[in-house]
Amino acid sequence: MKLSLRLIPILAVAITIVTFIVARNQVRSEKHGLRADLERRSEILAESLQESVEPVIQKGSTSQLRRLVERFGNREHLEGVAIYDVNGKVTAVSSKLDTDAETPPAVFAKSVELNRPVGEYEKVGSSTMYVYALPLHRDTQLAGVLVLFHDASFIEAQSTRIWRDALWHVVAQVLLIILITFFVIRWTIVGPIAKVAHWMRDLRHGKFVPFPYRTSESFLGPLSTEAASLAQKLAEARAAAKAEAQLREAGDSLWTAERLRASIHKRLRGSSLFVVSNREPYEHVHGSSGIEVRVPASGLVTALEPILYACDGTWIAHGAADADREMVDANDRLRVPPDHPHYTLRRIWLTKEEEQGYYLGFANEGIWPLCHIAHTRPVFRAEDWEHYQRVNEKFAQAVLDEIDTAEKPFVLIQDYHFALLPRLIKSKRPDARVAIFWHIPWPNAEAFGICPWQRELLDGLLGADLVSFHIQAHCNNFLESVDQSLECRIEWDRFTVNRNDHITLVRPHPISVALPEPTEVTEPGISAEQNRADILAQVGAETLFLGVGVDRIDYTKGIVERFRGIESFLDKFPHYKEQFTFVQFGAPSRTSIKRYKDFVAEVAAEADRINRRLQSERWKPIVLFSRHSSHQEIEPYYKAADFCLVTSLHDGMNLVAKEFVVSRADEDGVLILSQFTGASRELHDALLVNPYDINQIADMIRKALEMPAEERQLRMKRMRRVVREHNVYRWAAELISELAEIRLDSPEMAETR
Repeated sequence: MKLSLRLIPILAVAITIVTFIVARNQVRSEKHGLRADLERRSEILAESLQESVEPVIQKGSTSQLRRLVERFGNREHLEGVAIYDVNGKVTAVSSKLDTDAETPPAVFAKSVELNRPVGEYEKVGSSTMYVYALPLHRDTQLAGVLVLFHDASFIEAQSTRIWRDALWHVVAQVLLIILITFFVIRWTIVGPIAKVAHWMRDLRHGKFVPFPYRTSESFLGPLSTEAASLAQKLAEARAAAKAEAQLREAGDSLWTAERLRASIHKRLRGSSLFVVSNREPYEHVHGSSGIEVRVPASGLVTALEPILYACDGTWIAHGAADADREMVDANDRLRVPPDHPHYTLRRIWLTKEEEQGYYLGFANEGIWPLCHIAHTRPVFRAEDWEHYQRVNEKFAQAVLDEIDTAEKPFVLIQDYHFALLPRLIKSKRPDARVAIFWHIPWPNAEAFGICPWQRELLDGLLGADLVSFHIQAHCNNFLESVDQSLECRIEWDRFTVNRNDHITLVRPHPISVALPEPTEVTEPGISAEQNRADILAQVGAETLFLGVGVDRIDYTKGIVERFRGIESFLDKFPHYKEQFTFVQFGAPSRTSIKRYKDFVAEVAAEADRINRRLQSERWKPIVLFSRHSSHQEIEPYYKAADFCLVTSLHDGMNLVAKEFVVSRADEDGVLILSQFTGASRELHDALLVNPYDINQIADMIRKALEMPAEERQLRMKRMRRVVREHNVYRWAAELISELAEIRLDSPEMAETR
């Protein structure tokens, strides 16, 4: 109500001012038009009379002059006509004027003096008149003056009418505005605000209810969006706190993004953190609506952003997107995330030749197949090695520039693209704490010995204070490779390497994903049954059972073996034909490498072969989506599937397995998992398979589909607890904490406290 009382007078004053300005302009325009019309008619009438009067003056007939002026004196708005001699004496006057014309008007003298027509507005008696004087001549001499008196009061009357109408319009408009404003404010502002206030009061008292409006339709616009987001965050925080309290009661505690920030802030003790990766956390691309921001699908961003938030750190990465250069400053930096900047992104630029040699060549045709032992021969070229060295040096210089003024910085390097980087940084800044996390497997020493530059790679890695892998077996393989290739001292009981008086710790830190905590907010959404029906409609299937697989199309993921296992399953258990469909999401990657390009075609050909062999008119066993798909597109399939099939031939961790577990809030579904993944060391309730054993895959698919509901739920519940307790925030916290505990003051002391 107070808002209405403030708003209505403002609107009324505004309408009045606008109406006054419009009315004044209208009156001015109307007056000008009426006067111009009156003056023009006076001039025309005077000239007409002149033609009749001057011949009579020549004759000197006064009576005839009186008849003329009387005859013309009844025109519209014409009060009368008078004829004066040169001395101002009335010669003839119309009867309507009577005595008002005895004294010549002021224009008479002007007309005589100037000997030309003169018109002016004068007060005659009690009326305002337009008086027009026209000289009359006898031969060429001035003989008198013809004067016309037009009543001009109608002009003021018209102006008064316009003002009166404007006043009534103002009154009507103000009354209408008052009514409209009252109802608009009541229905679209006061009402929604009251509902939102009630909703926020419920939140404050711990009662979680959905936001009362769809944020996209709410009058409150961006404010409602932020309020709904804040409520969701509050609900998640309370749920996390509740879960953490329960775990603390049991002697453990849950790692959350907030807890990670607090822990890292304490561990860094004012030092700065610098993350180095090949892939950047935010890309800028040219889209249909201009430059757009895109977040690459990566668990790394989820893991590392809370750390960078906590210390306002710097992320150094290759800027590969087509609009990246347009968004950085003169030092190739920008603040991210775009909506709420909390840390700095420093972009490094590579030439096409460097990207080809370092990334596609040495890293992905050499190190990748070497480490995965997936029976694809690694390719090592001298020119690729030169590019790999050059790019590592370029990144090292960028890191050194960024940490130039930082005291005791923390540098966290990601993955196999930067094996040389730890040594390059540490040689220039021995006070920096340097860690590298190797996201892919580390092969046995004999396999790694294939690499012609194994000593250089190992020496570069041992420049770090901490080298971390997913599982202990990879740590063991790494130490054995070091033992066989380099002169150094390995302490197997503490898993450290002493090379040239520098101590390197080797530790397992299995990476994970973030599992959203359940909240009491009941968001509107489709049911599980409707979701499954929608999914089946999308893939054109009418089956009872659904399986899903999600991978990059990479020869290490065992996709062909997976398809053959499905074929074997349908051959061994034919009653599942037309009752079972498997959906495979396959994102093509690194297709400029021939092996990858050929493998994309191989996967498609194998799916086509199996479908042609087994499909019926209304059913095919395998649906392949060979394209990039977002997590939002894939998650409904996770939720609808009876099982998820992960058959990697060799994998450091495989986060798809954990993402499937995270998506199953219903605590249902079965995970069939390759025994050659790091995830198999943690998710003991998955059905483990040897991906090379096609018959075993078939048997495990049958077991998954026929598993009792109680067992499915018990297995999924235990796996979700593992992922919740060992989530990505715990991974990041333990990695940084271990790095922070390393003492750098002397080789003898360079060990964990």
